[in-house]
Amino acid sequence: MGLDGQTALNKLIEANKDFVEAKANAGDISDALRKDLSSNGQFPFAIVVSCSDSRVVPEHIFMCGLGDIFTVRVAGNVVDTDELASCIYAAEHLGCKLILVLGHTQCGAIQAAIEGGAHGPLGELVKKIEQVINGEKDAACASKLNVLAGIKRLKSDPDISELEQSQGLLVKGALYHLESGRVEVFD
Repeated sequence: MGLDGQTALNKLIEANKDFVEAKANAGDISDALRKDLSSNGQFPFAIVVSCSDSRVVPEHIFMCGLGDIFTVRVAGNVVDTDELASCIYAAEHLGCKLILVLGHTQCGAIQAAIEGGAHGPLGELVKKIEQVINGEKDAACASKLNVLAGIKRLKSDPDISELEQSQGLLVKGALYHLESGRVEVFD
């Protein structure tokens, strides 16, 4: 039986405090665990939707080992069809009770949306962010607006709504502060 949503969130918050203090990650990455996960499957306690930025690694930020969190990564932590499907899969089939949409400061995709002018596939992704930040020029505020849009997208899905009601799925947002390493959770 997995953790309930609030317990999973509290576990992430406490682990982030260790990360901020630069404590060694005690997350299990052992050969024995790899073999166990291969034989018996995965049972992550949380889903984290985050940016693909190489400085934003949820498994490190939350001091996790293999199989602890189900991570969905895309530039700008945009929640679109594929990201939504991944979250539904992890909640329905793996029993995760928490989805955390994790934005971050100094996000290149957010900056591109503020500045405009991106083209091609990147332009399509940036356009989604531009729509939700609605002209906001402060990057941290824009990042929060983007996270809130991700939460709204998740909560508007009938499958996610059903999981919230029937299984206690918790959907939250957070902002990772690159310089300090601190995660700020909000609704």
